[in-house]
Amino acid sequence: MKIQLITAVAALWSCHVAWAEEPADPDIALKPAHIFVNPWRFHIPPTKRQGVSGIERTAKGRLWAVYGRDVESTRNYQVLTRSDDDGKSWSDAQLMILPRRGVRAMSASIWIDPQGRLWVFWGQAFGAQDGRYGIFAIVSADPDADEPQWSAPRRLGDGIMLNKPTVLSDGDWLLTSSVWKTDNSIKVYASNDQGESFTLRGTANIADPKKRGPDEPMIVERKDGSLWMLVRMQGLAETISTDRGKTWAPVQRSPIKHCTARFFVRRLKSGSLLLVKHGPLDKRVGRQQLTAYVSDDDGKTWSGGLLIDEREDVTYPDGVQADDGRIHIIYDHQRTPLGEVLMATFTEEDVRAGEPVSGKLRLRGEVARLPIE
Repeated sequence: MKIQLITAVAALWSCHVAWAEEPADPDIALKPAHIFVNPWRFHIPPTKRQGVSGIERTAKGRLWAVYGRDVESTRNYQVLTRSDDDGKSWSDAQLMILPRRGVRAMSASIWIDPQGRLWVFWGQAFGAQDGRYGIFAIVSADPDADEPQWSAPRRLGDGIMLNKPTVLSDGDWLLTSSVWKTDNSIKVYASNDQGESFTLRGTANIADPKKRGPDEPMIVERKDGSLWMLVRMQGLAETISTDRGKTWAPVQRSPIKHCTARFFVRRLKSGSLLLVKHGPLDKRVGRQQLTAYVSDDDGKTWSGGLLIDEREDVTYPDGVQADDGRIHIIYDHQRTPLGEVLMATFTEEDVRAGEPVSGKLRLRGEVARLPIE
């Protein structure tokens, strides 16, 4: 089933008007947001705050980026853009995810699955937080097409997802979400049929209610078959599963120092792990000094330390590695007033050296920014 292409002025206007109306029944958040393909630029609602971005790369080299507008508000919505010149320039919005009245469309993530399809995930909540949330997704089978076609949106489960799924060695897909600040807040959903269906496989718990938050969990499969999950918990925390995600050890604080913010961890094509965080490994700093490290022993020790952006208010990294080994990291800078979404490109060699040695380093490439008034 393909979604209808919505371009009618009346449809867009109804969404704008709806935002100004009184909130509806909270169950309206169970219905998907409106999906607008190729929205007219002047029909995209204005904002003074944007960020919380994600990035992916197709087999043919097209880069896709998603980021939120009006982030951290009840008018949060998402836009998707693309680049066909390796990030030197970016298109106008190719897709807009605009929520129904009283609903927030938040914390989007994009992912190319093993079949080459592009998934766009986002979370929904009634108002700022509704204690239930929901993971929604649409899929394009050909993200390299001039006019990609998109599936109908569907709800996959509860919680806020934010980060990319992980494909295990047995072929199962795992995606993590969080129903913020609750018992067993971290949810692990699994698919063994290439995304046709998802079921709740297990949960992880932060015992101390005072330490609970958005969680923003990410999973990597270790070489011994265990699953290592990193969690945002007033810093960085971790837990292990030895039964493919069904049960998890109690979430404990990680020895890696970090501020309360999103991080990024992913296995590289070399087999090493990449971690992007704020500041040194042994020192907690604020949302500044965005730095990349690598590990050759599944996260027991880390080396390197490539400084991506030393400034304050650089947050929420997400990344992807190209077939030629280059790593693209997207993040935001000063959600207000600049609303900059930026991309850094480098290699594992640069990270290990802690300085540019590959000749491929490119920092602070602009993906988007707010208009200067």
